[in-house]
Amino acid sequence: MVQKICFVTIGATASFDELLQAVLSNAFFQALEALEYTHLLLQYGKNGKKLLEELDTSTAPGRKINRHGIEISGFDFNSKGLGQEMWSTKAAQDRAEGVVISHAGSGSILDALRIRVPLIVVPNTSLLNNHQVELAEELAKQGYLVHGRLESVISVVSSTVLSDPLPSDLPAALRASEAHRKKLQAWPPNNRGADPSGTGLAGIMAEEMGFYD
Repeated sequence: MVQKICFVTIGATASFDELLQAVLSNAFFQALEALEYTHLLLQYGKNGKKLLEELDTSTAPGRKINRHGIEISGFDFNSKGLGQEMWSTKAAQDRAEGVVISHAGSGSILDALRIRVPLIVVPNTSLLNNHQVELAEELAKQGYLVHGRLESVISVVSSTVLSDPLPSDLPAALRASEAHRKKLQAWPPNNRGADPSGTGLAGIMAEEMGFYD
């Protein structure tokens, strides 16, 4: 069976339970199934393990976590970096090209852009004094990624994860990434000439690099 992997990373420093809740919702699993994904791999950080354990409690002992035909696994962080996990989304002999879903930390974005796979970036709007939304909007405007939003995701206790009360636009963003893969742009960009957006991508990236993770 040909694998197709969706890799989700929330970064090393800040919790981002809202993103984890959204990708563990039934609506998102249904979107993955419809697009023939086979695996969901989560880098869930220091506090996200409990959300994956909620799924695990409803899985028979000794069996892998599976929802809608999607095999689910995760880990807190990889001290050697996430290159291997991101490369697992690239097409190979037994693997179709998948997608990376990332928080809007500049380091994670740059890693995914260099690999040149479809990328959905979801800003963590709970963080103070950051430029994540601005960065995601600018890169999406220039065609490098899909901007995913969680404004409509509501805060819920972890016991409700399986009941899918989490409206977000991530299923739509996942569908958009399928079209986006056909027109991926190479990174780094050609910086000759004027910035076509007029907003200074280089400046945004340079400022955001203070939050590299």
